[in-house]
Amino acid sequence: MSSVLKSDTMKAIERYFEVMLYLMVLSGFGTLAQTGQIDPVSLLLVIAALTVRGYLLLTQKRLILPEPWTNYLTLTFACGYFADLFWISGTFLAATIHLVLALMVVRLFTARRDRDFVLLAILAFGLVLAASVLTVDSTFLIGFAAFLLTAVATFILLDMRRSAAVATTQAGETGGSSTTQQMGVALAVLTPVLVVSILTIAVAIFFVLPRLSAGYLSAYSSAGELSTAFSDHVELGAIGQIQQSDAVVMHIEIAGDRTGAYSELLWRGIALNQFDGRSWSNTERQIVVSRGPDGRFSVPGANPSAAAQTIYYRVLREPLGSNVFFVAHHPLWLQGGYRMITTDAGGALYNIDREHPVGIYQAGSDVGRPSRNDLLYREKSAETVVAINVPPGQNELLQLPKMDPRIQQLAQQITANSASDYDRAAEIELYLRTHYGHTLDLGRVVPKDPVAYFLFERKQGHCEYFASAMAVMLRTLGIPARVVNGFRGGVFNDITSQYVVRMRDAHSWVESYFPGYGWISFDPTPAADPSQHGRPSRIMLYIDAGSFFWREWVINYDFQHQKLLGQQATNSSRQLFERTRDRWQQHYEVLLALARQLRRAMVVAPRTWASTGIGLVVLLLLGLNARILRSTINTLRLAAHPERAPQKAAGIWYQRMTRTIARRGWRKLPTQTPTEFAKSIDDRKLQEAVTEFTERYEKARFANSSEDARHLPELYEEISAKRRA
Repeated sequence: MSSVLKSDTMKAIERYFEVMLYLMVLSGFGTLAQTGQIDPVSLLLVIAALTVRGYLLLTQKRLILPEPWTNYLTLTFACGYFADLFWISGTFLAATIHLVLALMVVRLFTARRDRDFVLLAILAFGLVLAASVLTVDSTFLIGFAAFLLTAVATFILLDMRRSAAVATTQAGETGGSSTTQQMGVALAVLTPVLVVSILTIAVAIFFVLPRLSAGYLSAYSSAGELSTAFSDHVELGAIGQIQQSDAVVMHIEIAGDRTGAYSELLWRGIALNQFDGRSWSNTERQIVVSRGPDGRFSVPGANPSAAAQTIYYRVLREPLGSNVFFVAHHPLWLQGGYRMITTDAGGALYNIDREHPVGIYQAGSDVGRPSRNDLLYREKSAETVVAINVPPGQNELLQLPKMDPRIQQLAQQITANSASDYDRAAEIELYLRTHYGHTLDLGRVVPKDPVAYFLFERKQGHCEYFASAMAVMLRTLGIPARVVNGFRGGVFNDITSQYVVRMRDAHSWVESYFPGYGWISFDPTPAADPSQHGRPSRIMLYIDAGSFFWREWVINYDFQHQKLLGQQATNSSRQLFERTRDRWQQHYEVLLALARQLRRAMVVAPRTWASTGIGLVVLLLLGLNARILRSTINTLRLAAHPERAPQKAAGIWYQRMTRTIARRGWRKLPTQTPTEFAKSIDDRKLQEAVTEFTERYEKARFANSSEDARHLPELYEEISAKRRA
């Protein structure tokens, strides 16, 4: 019998183990796949292998490849790894992921011994580790939790499998089916408990353990598509390409803004000053920004204007492969955990610290814009100082390649009635906004002259074409201009009071130089149709808030966050202690005042307080004995009117009668019936009275006779009179 039970138990353990190991591998691969960084060929091949393995498990069939195949395939993959590293993928991380996936697929169909199963589990963990390098999205937490759940169950079953294999006896007399069910229930209960315990301890260690910001994994992460649109050389169409994506770029929190008042603010990235007809370039030399004693990097030449409107904000950037800081125009200072920052004459800010990629930073900017009259006054005053409307050392801002002559003619036609450079820029901005359409359809044909094609033939495009057309037309009029690539607005999340800026918010606009003031921004692109994106639902805003918390307090959790968390915990504890102390102090003072008032009252009016105290005691006693009093009143009421409830009244009067007779010396025994008790009385007259009472009692008690119940008080009085006689 024990050998049969042992065989059934082994089969159950083996079955559960195979399923959980498969789920562990599946969750590890799913965690990696959700990053979107696996090439389609590898993705389809691994999905096919996992599907076949899942089908074999469902049908309880076995497919084990011969062991020599394992060695040959492993050797082949090891050799192919170097070819993948140097010629196919070209990156260490991608080649390593391909190798791990290949070895995992082989082990799925060749695992025989415990070491093979352990190796398969290690490979699955390697996939989760790779996913942690490739993504910082909060969805990783879901995949990791599923992997941890299946991993704990797998290793529990692996240990049970080993123990059962060496066991020689089997305890109990339970059937195989019952054993399997009990094992499944125990595993389903124990595994989540262990996982929750592990996560609880891990969270405690995570938040308490000293943290260092190292950035050693950032070297393996791939550069994002964001870098193509924010580099020193940008092809026309790069911004339009990234506008097709909904990926989050950054979260911005502006101090004091709780209503989304800056939803149309421009966040500048890089300024481009040279145009070759098909692409823009930045030829400005970078200089190092000095750091002040307060830890802030002060932007050179950044002085608040007369119409200053300074804002302070905090940015949390996603790791998208660009070293450009996105700031509001005009930046005054920037602060963050970076060792070196540079800038150029275009006003762009760059992070040169490769060990600390752009993540979190704070900045201050002057977003004030002078009035038209102020600019005209400054422009007129500057004419007596400079001979030409060009900033010193910035002659390339008037540079133009060979262009279609119609562009200059159009610019002159638009500004024919304008008396100042500012009015000319404003007229061109308005003309482009009102005469051309906005579209993200880039088209497949690349024209020889994209700006002329946009202005005179297609007459619709995205922001790059609007900005390029305006910059070129301004230069044909002798007005210095440059194109700036950055972002516009973003969606305001009132849950976190932050702006969520996505790829689709990428934008290009124009900055034009005005003597006596500096650079002024112009945005010639018409507003896009709101129906293209719409406002996100409330659920999406909550999801974004959760993702931000994940990025802020998990991915970017460092010593500064620990310090902040410790300060908040200390302040909260101190405030709680002080509130508790103040509350008890108030209660103590109230009780003390009541005690003093009571003492004075007791001294002044002792009789009144004594009467009140007695009254309270009486009320207390009445309250405690309310049930007894209520029962006594009901008994007296029924005894006075027995015809209302003959059965209950009969019992009351019979008890009174037996107590009265007991005082004469005849006690009713529990074993005696009422008739037997009446016959036991040796006083003839008393016996006759008790016998009549008993007959009336029985009719009232068992026949519910109101007439007989009415005579019971009279008969009781007769019996009492005979006793006294």
